[in-house]
Amino acid sequence: MPQNKFYITLFILAGFISNAQLSFHNFGNLQIHDEGQVGFHLDVINDGTFDQNVGFAGFYNQNSLTISGSNRPVFHDMEIDVIDDLYLEVPVGVNNFQEFTNGRVFTPRDQIQVSLDYINDAPYLGENDDRYVDGYASITGQLDFSFPVGDDFRHRPVRIESQAATNTAKAAYFFENPNFPNFFPNNFDTNSFGDLLYGISIFEFWDVDGDQETRVTLTWDTNSNIPTLVNDLADLRVVGWDPNLEQWINLGNTFVTGDLDNGEITSELIVPDNFVALTFGTSGLILDGDLEIFTAVSPNGDGFNDTFVIQGLVQYPDNELFVYNRWGVLVYNRKAYHEVQQTSDAFNGISEGRATIAKGEELPVGTYYYVLNIEGTKDRAGYLYISR
Repeated sequence: MPQNKFYITLFILAGFISNAQLSFHNFGNLQIHDEGQVGFHLDVINDGTFDQNVGFAGFYNQNSLTISGSNRPVFHDMEIDVIDDLYLEVPVGVNNFQEFTNGRVFTPRDQIQVSLDYINDAPYLGENDDRYVDGYASITGQLDFSFPVGDDFRHRPVRIESQAATNTAKAAYFFENPNFPNFFPNNFDTNSFGDLLYGISIFEFWDVDGDQETRVTLTWDTNSNIPTLVNDLADLRVVGWDPNLEQWINLGNTFVTGDLDNGEITSELIVPDNFVALTFGTSGLILDGDLEIFTAVSPNGDGFNDTFVIQGLVQYPDNELFVYNRWGVLVYNRKAYHEVQQTSDAFNGISEGRATIAKGEELPVGTYYYVLNIEGTKDRAGYLYISR
C-alpha cells in the first residue's frame, strides 16, 4: 500500500484525537503493513484491534509517553526513544525486534499481567543502566532468554534456558530488602532458611515466573554487596523463597563467573513457579572453625541484622574486634566482643570517635572491613556492609 494511503486509512480507522493533541486513540481495526513505518509522538490508547502489525513502530518524545487501553497492541519492530520513559498501562507485545534507544519502559509492579512481551523469541538491543524494563517483561519461545529488567537505574538481567518459556515466562527485578517488599502481600524473612544455608541477601531479589523446568542465572554488581555474604564465590548460592515452607531454599551453584563486584551465578534445575522470590545466599561459613558471621548490618530498629553478630564467638573468649572504614580509619574496637554483641555496645553502625570520625555519629551506608583477633590463631578478616 502506498505510504500516503496508509496514513489516510490510519487516521480514519483509529479515531485520532486531533483537537487536544493529547493521544492517538485506536477504536477500530488497525494494522501497520509490511515496510510501513509509524512514529508515535503522543500517548497511544488502544481500544480496538492493533495486533497484526508487520511494519515498524517507533515511540519518540523528549518527555514521557503512555500506552494504555483495553487491548494489547503487538508490534513487529519497535523502537523506544522516550527520554523520560515509556509507561505501559496495558501489555505490549513485540514479535520480531525491539530496540532501546533512550529511556526505560515502566510497567506497574503490582500488576504482573501488564508487561513488555517478547513473542516468538523476539530479540532486543541497546539495554543498559539507563534503558531497560522497570517492572515485568515476558518471553514466549524456545531459546535461551535474558530478561532486560532492572530497578533504580540498574540493569540487572536474569536468564532462563531454552524451552523454559514455551508457555510464557515472566520476570522482574526488585532493588529492595526482601524482608520488606513493596509489591507483595507477605515478606520473605531472611532469617528463615533451610539446611546448608547461613545467610541471605537483604539488598535485592527477582520474581521469576514459569511452569517449565530450567536453570536460572542471576547477576550481581557492586551494589549487590556480595562480600557481605561470601569471601569465596564457591560458597555463593542461588536461593528461592518457598511459600509453603516459608523459608529460603538452597537452589545450588552449578556455574559461577566473575568476582565479588560483578558476576553471575546459575542455579540447579528448578520450576520457577515454585518460588516467589530468588536472590543470593551463602552455604559456607565466613570464618574458619565454628564461627558464623552475619556481615550485613542494618541498624534501623526493625529487628533484622541491627548489630554485627558473630555466632560461636563465646568459644573463644580472648578475642578483639576491629572495624575500619574504606580509608582504613578505625571506627570501632572492642575486646571480648562475645560479651557485648547482643547489647547496645555491639557494633551497630555508630562511630566510636576514632581519628576524624566523630564519636556517636551514624556511619554512612557502605562497605567496611573487620579484623577479628583470637589469641593463639591467625587473624580473621573480611567485609561487612551497613545499610539503613
